[in-house]
Amino acid sequence: VPFAQMTLDSINAADPNNPTVKPVPYVGIQFVAIPEFAGIATEVSQEFSAVYAGQQTVEEALAKAQALTTDAMEAAGY
Repeated sequence: VPFAQMTLDSINAADPNNPTVKPVPYVGIQFVAIPEFAGIATEVSQEFSAVYAGQQTVEEALAKAQALTTDAMEAAGY
């Protein structure tokens, strides 16, 4: 798997207190260690792809992303 080591190294090097190259006024990294994370990320990215394609607004994508995330979390028992 050609990108496995690079991906693992990136995850291990992630610093939630300094999440970007340049200073930012927030902390955190975008990874949640739950089995549902990959599926949610895929679905959310599809909603924003629809924004880029002109098929919906950012506000619509955000609302759909929130709804699908809530549904996934409730279905998983969180």
